[in-house]
Amino acid sequence: LQLVESGGGSIQPGGSLRLSCSASGDSLDDYDVGWFRQVPGKEREGLVCLSSSGGTTVYGDSVILRFTIDRDNSKKLVYLDMEGLNPSDSGIYYCAASRAGFTWCKPGSTIDSWGQGTQVTVSS
Repeated sequence: LQLVESGGGSIQPGGSLRLSCSASGDSLDDYDVGWFRQVPGKEREGLVCLSSSGGTTVYGDSVILRFTIDRDNSKKLVYLDMEGLNPSDSGIYYCAASRAGFTWCKPGSTIDSWGQGTQVTVSS
């Protein structure tokens, strides 16, 4: 399974942004998916993850409720909708997929695929 993120860029504080993650090479139906973020000098953190059926959402430790995950298995797409962005939301955003599932939305050995990341910069 290959994943490619898109939709990143520069945005002013308070704005909204939608990131997309396109999957190829395998069906997305059997994978939980998630969005993660990394900033310089810090470990990659889990933001929000979604079960293969779309029925269960798991937030990372930060529980950023301004972020919403969604998926369209028929189109092999995963979305991250972000609202009320602030400069601390800046970073590289990655999507990931796991057949074993995300009991906790954290980076780990159960992740089968990572995207290459897309940069989000929130600045006035």
